[in-house]
Amino acid sequence: MAKRAYNIPNMLTYGRILAVPLIVLCFFFEGRLQSSDPARWTALGLFAVASITDYLDGYLARIWNQTSNIGRMLDPIADKLLISVCLLLLAADTEQTIAGWSLWAAIIILSREILVAGLREYLADLKVSVPVTRVAKWKTAAQMLALGFLLAGPAGEKVLPYTIEIGITLLWVAAILTMYTGYDYFRAGIKHVVDE
Repeated sequence: MAKRAYNIPNMLTYGRILAVPLIVLCFFFEGRLQSSDPARWTALGLFAVASITDYLDGYLARIWNQTSNIGRMLDPIADKLLISVCLLLLAADTEQTIAGWSLWAAIIILSREILVAGLREYLADLKVSVPVTRVAKWKTAAQMLALGFLLAGPAGEKVLPYTIEIGITLLWVAAILTMYTGYDYFRAGIKHVVDE
Protein backbone atom coordinates (compact mmCIF):
# COMPACT_ATOMS: atom_id res chain seq x y z
CA MET A 1 0.00 0.00 0.00
CA ALA A 2 2.76 2.45 0.99
CA LYS A 3 4.67 1.54 -2.17
CA ARG A 4 1.64 2.44 -4.34
CA ALA A 5 1.25 5.76 -2.52
CA TYR A 6 4.72 6.80 -3.71
CA ASN A 7 4.58 5.64 -7.33
CA ILE A 8 5.38 8.15 -10.09
CA PRO A 9 1.74 8.95 -11.05
CA ASN A 10 0.91 9.75 -7.42
CA MET A 11 4.08 11.82 -7.03
CA LEU A 12 2.93 13.90 -10.01
CA THR A 13 -0.43 14.44 -8.28
CA TYR A 14 1.34 15.47 -5.05
CA GLY A 15 3.44 17.87 -7.10
CA ARG A 16 0.29 19.43 -8.58
CA ILE A 17 -1.07 20.02 -5.07
CA LEU A 18 2.28 21.53 -3.99
CA ALA A 19 2.20 23.88 -7.02
CA VAL A 20 -0.95 25.57 -5.68
CA PRO A 21 0.65 27.44 -2.73
CA LEU A 22 3.73 28.16 -4.86
CA ILE A 23 1.55 29.91 -7.47
CA VAL A 24 -0.08 31.94 -4.69
CA LEU A 25 3.37 32.86 -3.32
CA CYS A 26 4.30 34.30 -6.72
CA PHE A 27 1.57 36.90 -6.28
CA PHE A 28 2.47 37.59 -2.63
CA PHE A 29 6.25 37.69 -3.14
CA GLU A 30 6.54 41.28 -1.93
CA GLY A 31 4.36 40.68 1.15
CA ARG A 32 1.13 41.89 -0.45
CA LEU A 33 -1.05 40.80 -3.33
CA GLN A 34 0.83 42.14 -6.32
CA SER A 35 1.44 40.74 -9.77
CA SER A 36 4.74 41.89 -11.21
CA ASP A 37 5.79 40.56 -14.63
CA PRO A 38 8.34 38.07 -13.21
CA ALA A 39 5.73 36.86 -10.69
CA ARG A 40 3.20 36.25 -13.45
CA TRP A 41 5.68 34.38 -15.67
CA THR A 42 6.78 32.22 -12.72
CA ALA A 43 3.15 31.50 -11.80
CA LEU A 44 2.40 30.64 -15.43
CA GLY A 45 5.39 28.28 -15.57
CA LEU A 46 4.28 26.49 -12.38
CA PHE A 47 0.70 26.32 -13.64
CA ALA A 48 1.80 24.92 -17.03
CA VAL A 49 3.85 22.17 -15.39
CA ALA A 50 0.99 21.37 -13.00
CA SER A 51 -1.46 21.23 -15.93
CA ILE A 52 0.77 18.81 -17.82
CA THR A 53 0.94 16.54 -14.75
CA ASP A 54 -2.87 16.46 -14.78
CA TYR A 55 -2.69 14.57 -18.06
CA LEU A 56 0.44 12.57 -17.27
CA ASP A 57 -0.51 11.14 -13.88
CA GLY A 58 -3.63 9.35 -15.13
CA TYR A 59 -2.00 8.27 -18.39
CA LEU A 60 1.05 6.81 -16.65
CA ALA A 61 -1.05 5.13 -13.96
CA ARG A 62 -3.05 3.35 -16.68
CA ILE A 63 -0.17 2.26 -18.95
CA TRP A 64 2.04 1.19 -16.02
CA ASN A 65 -0.89 -0.42 -14.20
CA GLN A 66 -0.18 1.75 -11.13
CA THR A 67 -3.67 2.96 -10.33
CA SER A 68 -4.33 3.36 -6.62
CA ASN A 69 -7.14 4.48 -4.33
CA ILE A 70 -5.14 7.47 -3.12
CA GLY A 71 -4.49 8.52 -6.72
CA ARG A 72 -8.18 8.21 -7.64
CA MET A 73 -9.07 10.30 -4.58
CA LEU A 74 -6.39 12.99 -4.89
CA ASP A 75 -6.44 13.55 -8.68
CA PRO A 76 -9.80 15.39 -8.81
CA ILE A 77 -8.96 17.23 -5.57
CA ALA A 78 -5.67 18.45 -7.07
CA ASP A 79 -7.50 19.63 -10.23
CA LYS A 80 -10.15 21.50 -8.26
CA LEU A 81 -7.57 23.10 -5.94
CA LEU A 82 -5.46 24.30 -8.85
CA ILE A 83 -8.37 25.77 -10.80
CA SER A 84 -10.24 27.24 -7.82
CA VAL A 85 -7.22 28.90 -6.23
CA CYS A 86 -6.10 30.41 -9.55
CA LEU A 87 -9.60 31.78 -10.21
CA LEU A 88 -9.77 33.35 -6.74
CA LEU A 89 -6.25 34.73 -7.06
CA LEU A 90 -6.97 36.33 -10.45
CA ALA A 91 -10.23 37.83 -9.17
CA ALA A 92 -8.44 39.36 -6.17
CA ASP A 93 -5.19 40.56 -7.76
CA THR A 94 -4.51 44.28 -8.08
CA GLU A 95 -4.61 44.10 -11.88
CA GLN A 96 -8.20 42.77 -11.64
CA THR A 97 -7.53 40.22 -14.35
CA ILE A 98 -10.96 38.69 -13.75
CA ALA A 99 -13.41 41.51 -13.02
CA GLY A 100 -16.89 42.78 -13.89
CA TRP A 101 -19.06 40.36 -15.85
CA SER A 102 -16.16 37.91 -16.10
CA LEU A 103 -16.57 37.19 -12.40
CA TRP A 104 -19.77 35.36 -13.33
CA ALA A 105 -17.79 32.89 -15.44
CA ALA A 106 -15.51 32.24 -12.45
CA ILE A 107 -18.54 31.85 -10.13
CA ILE A 108 -20.16 29.37 -12.53
CA ILE A 109 -16.97 27.30 -12.66
CA LEU A 110 -16.44 27.35 -8.87
CA SER A 111 -20.10 26.55 -8.15
CA ARG A 112 -20.16 23.61 -10.52
CA GLU A 113 -16.95 22.17 -9.09
CA ILE A 114 -18.37 22.28 -5.56
CA LEU A 115 -21.79 20.91 -6.55
CA VAL A 116 -20.40 18.05 -8.64
CA ALA A 117 -17.87 17.17 -5.90
CA GLY A 118 -20.75 16.93 -3.42
CA LEU A 119 -22.85 14.84 -5.81
CA ARG A 120 -19.94 12.49 -6.51
CA GLU A 121 -19.30 12.02 -2.79
CA TYR A 122 -22.96 11.23 -2.19
CA LEU A 123 -23.10 8.80 -5.13
CA ALA A 124 -19.86 7.13 -4.00
CA ASP A 125 -21.59 6.25 -0.72
CA LEU A 126 -24.29 4.57 -2.82
CA LYS A 127 -21.59 2.75 -4.84
CA VAL A 128 -22.67 4.61 -7.99
CA SER A 129 -19.93 5.75 -10.36
CA VAL A 130 -20.38 8.69 -12.72
CA PRO A 131 -17.76 8.40 -15.50
CA VAL A 132 -15.86 11.41 -16.82
CA THR A 133 -17.17 12.36 -20.27
CA ARG A 134 -15.22 13.65 -23.27
CA VAL A 135 -16.94 17.06 -22.89
CA ALA A 136 -15.76 17.18 -19.24
CA LYS A 137 -12.20 16.71 -20.51
CA TRP A 138 -12.70 19.56 -23.00
CA LYS A 139 -14.04 21.67 -20.12
CA THR A 140 -10.90 21.02 -18.10
CA ALA A 141 -8.69 21.84 -21.11
CA ALA A 142 -10.60 25.11 -21.70
CA GLN A 143 -10.22 26.04 -18.02
CA MET A 144 -6.49 25.32 -18.06
CA LEU A 145 -5.94 27.31 -21.27
CA ALA A 146 -8.01 30.24 -20.00
CA LEU A 147 -6.13 30.33 -16.71
CA GLY A 148 -2.80 30.13 -18.53
CA PHE A 149 -3.60 33.24 -20.56
CA LEU A 150 -5.01 35.04 -17.52
CA LEU A 151 -2.03 34.20 -15.31
CA ALA A 152 0.22 35.75 -17.98
CA GLY A 153 -2.16 38.74 -17.95
CA PRO A 154 -0.50 42.16 -18.37
CA ALA A 155 2.94 40.52 -18.69
CA GLY A 156 1.59 38.43 -21.56
CA GLU A 157 0.12 41.52 -23.25
CA LYS A 158 3.68 42.74 -23.83
CA VAL A 159 4.42 39.58 -25.84
CA LEU A 160 1.01 38.72 -27.32
CA PRO A 161 -1.55 41.52 -27.66
CA TYR A 162 -5.05 40.68 -26.38
CA THR A 163 -3.72 38.00 -24.00
CA ILE A 164 -6.28 38.94 -21.34
CA GLU A 165 -9.13 39.10 -23.88
CA ILE A 166 -8.22 35.62 -25.17
CA GLY A 167 -8.15 34.35 -21.60
CA ILE A 168 -11.53 35.89 -20.76
CA THR A 169 -13.09 34.45 -23.94
CA LEU A 170 -11.72 31.00 -23.09
CA LEU A 171 -12.99 31.44 -19.51
CA TRP A 172 -16.53 31.97 -20.85
CA VAL A 173 -16.15 28.95 -23.14
CA ALA A 174 -15.06 26.95 -20.08
CA ALA A 175 -18.04 28.32 -18.10
CA ILE A 176 -20.49 27.22 -20.82
CA LEU A 177 -18.91 23.75 -20.98
CA THR A 178 -18.96 23.70 -17.17
CA MET A 179 -22.71 24.33 -17.11
CA TYR A 180 -23.29 21.64 -19.72
CA THR A 181 -21.21 19.02 -17.93
CA GLY A 182 -22.71 20.00 -14.56
CA TYR A 183 -26.19 19.43 -15.98
CA ASP A 184 -24.96 16.13 -17.44
CA TYR A 185 -23.70 14.93 -14.05
CA PHE A 186 -26.87 15.98 -12.25
CA ARG A 187 -29.07 14.34 -14.85
CA ALA A 188 -27.07 11.11 -14.50
CA GLY A 189 -27.09 11.25 -10.70
CA ILE A 190 -30.49 12.72 -9.85
CA LYS A 191 -32.32 9.40 -10.13
CA HIS A 192 -30.16 8.10 -7.27
CA VAL A 193 -30.72 11.22 -5.15
CA VAL A 194 -34.52 11.57 -5.34
CA ASP A 195 -36.28 9.20 -2.97
CA GLU A 196 -38.74 6.88 -4.66
